[in-house]
Amino acid sequence: MEEKGKNDEAGKLFLQGWEEATNDLEKFLAAHYVSRHQKTVSDKLKWLETALEYALKINDDTVKSAFPALYSNIAKCYEDLSDTVKAKENYELAKLYKDNPADKGPFYHGTKADLQIGELLTAGGNSNYKSDFKMNHIYFTGLVNGAGLAAALAKGTGPERVYIVEPTGNYENDPNLTDKKFPGNPTRSYRSDSPLKIIGEAIDWVRPDPEDLQKFREKLEDSEGQIIN
Repeated sequence: MEEKGKNDEAGKLFLQGWEEATNDLEKFLAAHYVSRHQKTVSDKLKWLETALEYALKINDDTVKSAFPALYSNIAKCYEDLSDTVKAKENYELAKLYKDNPADKGPFYHGTKADLQIGELLTAGGNSNYKSDFKMNHIYFTGLVNGAGLAAALAKGTGPERVYIVEPTGNYENDPNLTDKKFPGNPTRSYRSDSPLKIIGEAIDWVRPDPEDLQKFREKLEDSEGQIIN
C-alpha cells in the first residue's frame, strides 16, 4: 500500500502490525513503520522513541545498525520542535553508532574463486550485479548463508565457496542494504576499502534453492536501483 502511495491504508496496516506484535523485534519493526505515517512531529517522535526502546531491549547485531538512522530521525524531530539540546544529543549518538559498527563477526565472503588461507581479498573487482562496474570496496557478511547466496550469484564456473574472513582495516554498514526495505542492517552486510584476510573456509552452510535463486536473479535484472559505490 505504501509503495502504491496509499498511505492511509498503509498506516492502518502498520498499526495493526504493532497491535499484533508478540516480541521485541516485531514491536521494533512495527513502531518504525508506524512512525513514518504520523501527521505531527510529536506523534512521529513518540513512535520513533518507541522503536528505539525496543531496539535497545534487543541490542544485538540485528538492530544495532538501525541506531544511526533512529537517532538521526529522533534528532530531526527535536530540531523541528526547537529542542536544540536534545537534537544535538541525538545527532551525536547517531554519529557515534555510524562510525563504530558493533558486529565483531565471524565474517564470511562468498565467491567461486579457489583461494587459500592467508590470501587477501581486495577492492577493485567487477560487481556481480553490474559486470562493467568496478567496486571501490570489498563486501562481506556476518551471516554464512548470506555469503552462500553471494557465492551462488558470483561470476565464474567454479564451485561455490564461502570463506571465513578477517577485516584488516575499518569497515562500515553496506549502504546498499542498510535502512532500505527494513530498518538497520538485518543481513549484517558490511564493506571495507581495506583487504579481507582469508582465515578459513566454511563448509556447513545452506545452499539457496535453485528456484529461489532464479527468482532472485530475475529481480536483480529488473532492478533500476543504483549501486552506492
